[in-house]
Amino acid sequence: MAEQFDMFSSGVAHAVVPSSRGTLARRQAPREITEQGMVDSLLETGRYRILKKLEARSVATTIRPGFPLRGVVLDTETTGLSHRKDEIIEVGAIAFTFDADGNIGDVTAVYSGLQQPAVAIPQDITKLTGITDAMVAGQSIDRSALAALIEPADLIIAHNAGFDRPFCEAFSPIFAGKAWACSNAEVDWSARGFEGTKLGYLVGQAGYFHDGHRAVDDCFALLEVLERRPAAGSTTAFAELYARSQLARVRVYAENSPFDMKDHLKSRGYRWSDGSDGRPKSWWVEVPEEALDDELGYLRAEIYRWPDADPPVRRLTAFDRFRA
Repeated sequence: MAEQFDMFSSGVAHAVVPSSRGTLARRQAPREITEQGMVDSLLETGRYRILKKLEARSVATTIRPGFPLRGVVLDTETTGLSHRKDEIIEVGAIAFTFDADGNIGDVTAVYSGLQQPAVAIPQDITKLTGITDAMVAGQSIDRSALAALIEPADLIIAHNAGFDRPFCEAFSPIFAGKAWACSNAEVDWSARGFEGTKLGYLVGQAGYFHDGHRAVDDCFALLEVLERRPAAGSTTAFAELYARSQLARVRVYAENSPFDMKDHLKSRGYRWSDGSDGRPKSWWVEVPEEALDDELGYLRAEIYRWPDADPPVRRLTAFDRFRA
């Protein structure tokens, strides 16, 4: 016969167990095991890594002073990869405040909306996003509600701005003339100890997991990763991103470069432009303003092999970058 005890009781419980001498002895049962206690115990072994479910921030009822700038984290889900022929089927956006040093203040608004496209959603898109034709049937994005977030924004952040910006500008004029930043391309994630730049990698290595590939869920996930401060006194990824967004860059077009030099250009980071939208049909790269002379020197010496070569250049700010 033995007493029963509740291992989760806040009081002290005892169990009656046989002793080595055949007599009954009392052993004190452990106190209540808390969630944090379980986490700490597993981490202390060094054999486990704990991921915490990312919880969406609530919209602030009172906006704190000291954060005068307005930002929007934005994500889209689409029927395909081409902004010219494919359509947006979902938009997620989170508006927040921040200051000139890149400190994030409060979430001020959240928008999430579905849109029925003109064609059926491809199966691979449904598999990726979980969005079905039935979900979007009769649905349309509330442009007025979305405009209320976008119009006051000093900066729009997307994790692949080169993808999201062209789709957004094709969708609505409310995005025209806004400054954009790309949290994928304009943050040195490797220097911050991350092994990849995909949002799923960043979220996991930051210690979280979330429901990925739905627009507003990805926005909340990105906001948390951007504000994460890995060590006391360190800067956040958002502070780095905002600082970079304020710097001008120069796009250099290696127009009329010899065909047999394409592999050299690719290895240096050049990408191909097909000449659409009035851009030169050529290989191109973006560099900081201070690196322009070195880049032109490289092209003249290694690609054109002509000291007077004068490839086209275009100065870009956050208002121009990542456009189609």
